[in-house]
Amino acid sequence: MTITGGTTGDVPVDVPRVPAREAAERELSKPMYHENDPSLLQRGLDRFWDWVGGLFDTAAHATPGGVVGVVAVVIVVLALVTALWWRLGTPHRTPTAGGDSLFDDGPRTAADHRAAAARHASAGQWNQAVQERMRAIVRSLEERTLLDPRPGRTADEAAAEAARSLPAHADGLRSAARAFDDVTYGGRTADEPAYRRIEQLDTAVERARPTLDTAAAAAPAFTEAPR
Repeated sequence: MTITGGTTGDVPVDVPRVPAREAAERELSKPMYHENDPSLLQRGLDRFWDWVGGLFDTAAHATPGGVVGVVAVVIVVLALVTALWWRLGTPHRTPTAGGDSLFDDGPRTAADHRAAAARHASAGQWNQAVQERMRAIVRSLEERTLLDPRPGRTADEAAAEAARSLPAHADGLRSAARAFDDVTYGGRTADEPAYRRIEQLDTAVERARPTLDTAAAAAPAFTEAPR
């Protein structure tokens, strides 16, 4: 690279190409030349929207009706997604070890759970109605001291423990616990007949007299003290 001018007699000055390029790069890298450059986020957004615009342009040329056709396809897809969401409902969580407790909130009485179940039933919310009615059954057994209050108890455990003092209702309790698990963890949907069965079980269990054969064995034995 040859530079002329700026010296006595206009003697040409030879500057090697590589050092000249490096000097130019260093000069252009100074902040004063980049004060008005867009930020990294802005550049990323610009590239994203360019990509979206190119995608729509491609789809418009490939779809009958151009842009109107693309809009129609988008509307149909959104309608299908909405219909599936309405049909399947909100995704249910997968049960994990120690995470399938019957009660998931603070302590409430059996009457509280029954009132909540009745409200859900009136609104046609059968899943929630089944859950609250099963909780009412277990809370009622705890209030009658047929079950000891124990945090973390599952519906299946409650049904198995309650069946010991209420053997006549063992099948109904197991069925109610299974219905609770199905709607809470299994992604199933309850209906009115399922709720009514648990409602009837709640009434029957509330009126049932427990079998206390094990109470005598558990009672302390008293012997006469020696004289």
